[in-house]
Amino acid sequence: MARSRTPEEPSGSLPSAPRGYRIARRAAVSLLRIEAALLIGIAFYLASASIINKVTHPGALGGEIAFALLGATGLFLCSLSYLRGTSWGRSPAVLANLIAIGVSYFMFGGKLYITAIPLLLLASATLCASLLGYRPAQK
Repeated sequence: MARSRTPEEPSGSLPSAPRGYRIARRAAVSLLRIEAALLIGIAFYLASASIINKVTHPGALGGEIAFALLGATGLFLCSLSYLRGTSWGRSPAVLANLIAIGVSYFMFGGKLYITAIPLLLLASATLCASLLGYRPAQK
């Protein structure tokens, strides 16, 4: 009797995929979406803060908001790649999280521990899940 596929299994996944791979893939999808939601929250915070406070450099603020929204879109698209079992989202997800780890390193240098530690933990967990959550199709 044929095994029916569950909704979270991508069309390209094999029924014999190791359990650890499936867990890492699901974790990658969830963590990438959490990162995307955080970036959208940051963009809304920056936009609302500009309404309340006087903006000294509106061009820089607009760039930060646009970059946060583009980054959130990219991370969400990467999560869709993991969900569907395709490989195109792996390298952008890994690169984005390596950059985030570098940003947290500089936050540690500025003694911003309250943001550096959560960023480091989230980026490290997402990096590991992104690396382990992709498995090439077997021929």
